[in-house]
Amino acid sequence: MIERYCRDEMKKIWELEEKFSYYLKVEIAVCEAYNKLGVIPDEALKDIKEKADFSVSRIDEIEKEVNHDVIAFLTNVNENIGENSRYLHMGMTSSDVIDTAFALQIKKASSIIENDLNKVISSLREKAAAHKNTVCIGRSHGVIAEPMTFGVKMCSWIDLFERCKKRFLAASDEIAVGQVSGPVGTYSNISPEIEKITCKALGLRPAKISTQVIARDIHANYMQSLALIGAAIEQCAIELRHLQRTEVLEAEESFKKGQKGSSAMPHKKNPISAENLSGLARVVKSNAIAALDNIPLWHERDISHSSVERIVFPDSTILIDYMLNRFAGLIDGLVVHKENMLKNTFLYGGIVFSQRVLLAMTEKGLSREDAYALVQRNALDAFNNHGDFKKNLLADKDVTNIMNNEEIEKCFDSEYYLRNISQIYERFEI
Repeated sequence: MIERYCRDEMKKIWELEEKFSYYLKVEIAVCEAYNKLGVIPDEALKDIKEKADFSVSRIDEIEKEVNHDVIAFLTNVNENIGENSRYLHMGMTSSDVIDTAFALQIKKASSIIENDLNKVISSLREKAAAHKNTVCIGRSHGVIAEPMTFGVKMCSWIDLFERCKKRFLAASDEIAVGQVSGPVGTYSNISPEIEKITCKALGLRPAKISTQVIARDIHANYMQSLALIGAAIEQCAIELRHLQRTEVLEAEESFKKGQKGSSAMPHKKNPISAENLSGLARVVKSNAIAALDNIPLWHERDISHSSVERIVFPDSTILIDYMLNRFAGLIDGLVVHKENMLKNTFLYGGIVFSQRVLLAMTEKGLSREDAYALVQRNALDAFNNHGDFKKNLLADKDVTNIMNNEEIEKCFDSEYYLRNISQIYERFEI
């Protein structure tokens, strides 16, 4: 399924044809900068722009001989340009082309991922609006805790992905830098003005300094932002997997007509999307570790980072694009079982209302310690014996001596827990 989905705009960014087109874009931009400074004549620039072209198959053919992909690329382009090819790549080193083109590829990929994040946030906002007052049980340590609403859960996810987006945009902005600074970044045979003009034309900023390559902590930070998106998706996916468990069944993934969940058991409906997303998150997180290991390079530059980046950047951007779209689809199609949410809220006679009873007793003058002991005794009896917490309270004279039946009943009103929900929603402008 991933392979089918990835035959799209994101996958195209990382294909060889597209990569070399970015290389050519950088080389032409440098020629235009030279032209502005009067180094390359107008006619020569026109000739270069008209004739500059490449063939991936021809580049592969040349690379077999020269064993250097950028030289192979330049040789092929020069074959097409002819005499004026002497102006191409003047004063530059390979990484001037590679890293600046790489920044353009990442910039394009980032615009797609930004749109994906917006889609996810929009899907979550719709679910939050629809379930503002849908009572469900909140859990801590995997154990039922107190009533909340499914909409509030969605709001926490909106907040999570808005933080992801903020971090991602900051990392995307930081990585949008180019370089045209020569062999070890000293502009030995090229003017810094060429770099400035070139980067502006390409929609990038010149790196403050480059040492033949742009520092890889910038790239690692970008990969960390992708890993955090993956971890956020995983957090939500694990929650949804729990909610689809048969014993819980508060929410489940959509199950289309004709779909089958198991080759052996016809009754099965499995959380396949959420499980798929949990697994893919592991890949994206692992790739971030590889990006961290790319930071320490020998001296001004080695190429140990290059082989890694040819794998992890395409893989992670394609995966995050896929994961965000699949997650948005999961949320859009999510089946919410309100009746099961309410049923689970009142398990064991509503033991989740224990704090409300505790506070009501302290309001009557009982010490917190004594009130806690009374409430816990009745709650654990209900839990351990499949009983009813509220009935236990109503039958316990130690309790009824403090609170009457009406006061006890009032503690089990789930609406009490919703009284401040609107204030939370105001923060999200929902």
